[in-house]
This record gives sequence, C-alpha cells and structure tokens, in this order.
Amino acid sequence: MDSTLKLEAEHGVVSSLPEEQYGYFGWPTVARMEEGTLVVASSGLRSRHICPWGKTVLNISPDNGRTWSDPQVLTDTPLDDRDAGVICLGGKKQLVSWFTNRVCDVDASAKMYGAEAVEGWHEAVSTWTDEVTKKWLGSWIRLSEDGIAWSDPIRVPVSTPHGPIALASGDLLYLGKEDAGFDGGQDNGRIQAIKSKDGGRTWLEAGVVPNRENSINDDYWEPHIVELSSGKLIGMIRYEGEDLFFGLYQTESEDGGVTWTPAHSTGVFGSPPHLMRHTSGALVCVYGYRKQPYGERAMISRDDGASWESDYILRDDGHDIDLGYPSSCELPDGSLFTVYYQKVSPGNNPSLLWTCWRLPE
Repeated sequence: MDSTLKLEAEHGVVSSLPEEQYGYFGWPTVARMEEGTLVVASSGLRSRHICPWGKTVLNISPDNGRTWSDPQVLTDTPLDDRDAGVICLGGKKQLVSWFTNRVCDVDASAKMYGAEAVEGWHEAVSTWTDEVTKKWLGSWIRLSEDGIAWSDPIRVPVSTPHGPIALASGDLLYLGKEDAGFDGGQDNGRIQAIKSKDGGRTWLEAGVVPNRENSINDDYWEPHIVELSSGKLIGMIRYEGEDLFFGLYQTESEDGGVTWTPAHSTGVFGSPPHLMRHTSGALVCVYGYRKQPYGERAMISRDDGASWESDYILRDDGHDIDLGYPSSCELPDGSLFTVYYQKVSPGNNPSLLWTCWRLPE
C-alpha cells in the first residue's frame, strides 16, 4: 500500500561543517548501545562525494541524540574510506564496518569543481601504489569491547553500507555484495550472506540470494537484513535494473541465511534500505528518495514483511540527489531515531542529520 504521508517529526543535526574544505559527511549508520549511548559511524571529514580523503568517523551522544560529540576519526587508511556501519554487540561492545575505494579521477574533478577544490589530490592519489592497493582495497570491520580501544582492521569478503547484524543466537550475519567493485571495474559480484560465530573475527559463507529471472548481478547492490522473532530473515536490496532503477527488491530466508528466495520487486522507489524490528513487532525500512521532492522516507510492515505501507515522508526538503542512506534505532519511549546525510543549504557539503518520529497508528 502506498501512503505518501508526511509524518510529524522533529529534526536535528549530528555533525555539520557545510562550508569547510573537509566538511563533507556521508553514508552514516546509527546504533544504540545497551547502556543508552547512541553512536553514529560515517565517512566524514572528506571534501567531495568521491575524493582521496574519506575517513571512518564516529559521533557519540549520551542523551538520546540531543547533543553530539565532535567527529572522532576511527580509521584513516591511505585509500578513500566509505560507507560506515555500526552495530551493538552487547554492553558497550561494538562493530564498525566500511569499505575502501581508489577510484578518483582528479582531472575530471578539477573540471567539475575547479582546480582549487582538488588541490593536493594528485599527490594523495600518487601514493596509491599497487602495494598499497593490495593491502587496503576491500571491505573491513573493526571490533571494540568498550567503544574506546579497537582491534586492527579485519578483512571481510562482502560489503554493504550498514554492515552486518547480530542474530538472536549471538552469531553475526552479513548480507552484502561480494567483490564489491572497489576498483571501479565491471562488478559481477553476487548478493551473498556470510556468518561469524566468533564475534566477527572469522567469517564463513552461508548462502547466496538468487537473482530474479532475466536480471544480472550488477542490478543488485547495498542490501540489509532483519531477523524476525521466528528466526526468519527479511532482506531488502537496492535494485538498479531498468524496470525499477533505484528501487527496493526483497528476499527471505527460513534457515539462517543458507537459502534465500529469488529477489523480487516491492514496487517501491528509493534506496538503499535499512531494516529494523520495532518492539511493537512492526518492521521498519528507511530509504533515501532521489526524486523530487528529495528526502528521506520509510515503509512499514505489520505482517512480517508480507506487505508494506510505503512512502511515509520523514522529510522532503532535500536540495539534490546527494542524500540518503538513512538508518534507524529505537529510543526507550518507542520513538524512532533515524540518521542520514543531506545538505542543509544548496551548494554546500552534506551534513549528518537526524529525524525523531513515531510509527503511525
């Protein structure tokens, strides 16, 4: 069912440096720790949507998102660090995910943004030798027992913006894009599930999502999953085929991610997805909306993913398509706290913003 209803909501800022040279933030994920701290991971303190400077940064809130720390750099590899995910592993334990990229056309960027905007890019890109690329190109996670000390980066074979989820069993399940095209070439990776039984230190393949008939691997990107109380898994995937470009496709697994139904269309425009299960039992999927009016939207299922009420508008004041990647967590009062990236004014860097809202009755 299509709703297209603008919800009553409160909006705020996690981190915003719209006019600074290295003030671009994008592709965030929010998680709530068991003691109540909110953590937002993103790719931040960069200069453009694609540039050499991306870092994995964290912002912390002790008061349900009312105030936030300055961005704290967690990881800064020699390559462009992008698309950060974060999940709670119990207590203060955390997992942060991201991927690296070495695609950066400096000359084309200079023509688009001006020579001054790409000052220093050639020098940075020149350090991306074959040795550096071999060491750092790919998808990664880091682990922490307390949110302060972190493990060395651990390479993982798939990538997706919001990273893995923790299952009720204590295992971790990561539904992502294998061989995710980090080097900018033709990507034929599948949507693959991998599982960890040791808190993310090692990973084994679980299963692969079959493509819809007459579609190809390159139509499917940036998935996310949620576990139902029954143990069933619902997955949503960013789909880029001609019939629903930048739309949402769904898949399900009844056996812990070993076998999946072929991806099928929800008919909903918008991507990429983030899924969560509310304490009421409703499933919530948030996604960016890159048609006018640009912004952030949600869809809700009250029957475990069998049907969806779509296009609830969280906000529709985006200035262009450089926005989205929302994710949500539930606050103690049952409200939803959704974080995403979007420009606060046209022509400037995107900021990390939040929206607090409630499920419609």
